[in-house]
Amino acid sequence: MKIKYIDRATGVIKTERPPAEGLLKFLYDNPFGKTAVLPLVKRKFLSELYGRRMDSIASIKKIKPFVEDLNIDMNESLMSIDDFSSFNDFFYRKLKPESRPIGEGFVSPGDGRLLAFENIDLVNSFFVKGRKFTLTEFLQDQKLAKQYEGGTLIILRLAPNDYHRFHFPFNGIPSSIKKIKGSYFSVSPYALASNFTKVFCENKREICILKTENKGDLLIAPIGATMVGTIIETYQPNTAVNRGDEMGYFAFGGSTVVVIAEAGKISVDADIISNTANKIETFVKMGEKIGK
Repeated sequence: MKIKYIDRATGVIKTERPPAEGLLKFLYDNPFGKTAVLPLVKRKFLSELYGRRMDSIASIKKIKPFVEDLNIDMNESLMSIDDFSSFNDFFYRKLKPESRPIGEGFVSPGDGRLLAFENIDLVNSFFVKGRKFTLTEFLQDQKLAKQYEGGTLIILRLAPNDYHRFHFPFNGIPSSIKKIKGSYFSVSPYALASNFTKVFCENKREICILKTENKGDLLIAPIGATMVGTIIETYQPNTAVNRGDEMGYFAFGGSTVVVIAEAGKISVDADIISNTANKIETFVKMGEKIGK
């Protein structure tokens, strides 16, 4: 399985080589890995334990090899590579504002690989394995699920080498966070291809409702994953925000942000919809316009 995506800025199709690719294949493609090892990997204690290691002073030595191996542009960072106090401090680093200009309309909440469905029902024809994906199962709230029936769903997948802070995609007033406890499956394409519903409906996730003036209620859901021990919110609930304002950040690991809009409220850009229909993700950056 090759993980391919389109770099929207250049139009070039690229191949992603995730860290620990061999382990991911073993956990999600190998029958023994699925049945004997994955049940341990998905558990909270392992991700939290690794998270604490990434908070230690000793973890600083991992930064330079990580930057070099994954070709991370440190010119975008507010801090230099020698100024971080731990690997996690580097991992959720802040960027210079000019490196992520905020576009008009509906913008990407973060850097990552994007899939978009203008009717949530299309998700089940895209991810054909596993049980059916339902909003009720994902949101753990039947009334809320009814509100977003037939709406637009956007999945932004962050790889470990991406910028790991996430932001508001539109102006509005955000609610406080509703936390949903869960497991820590990987959000890599290996895991999603194995069982999309299991990953998104069983992983730890948090739900925020962004009330907008003319686009209805946008639902924003950061999702934890393997080796992501922490999701931190940095915004003030019930206080107005602008598109591009910071919402929070993830500690070490790949992660995902899901955004759901009510039916007919958001129109996603045609190239992203076309790429999704062709079963390929689109790489975008935080603040980049992705719809209107």
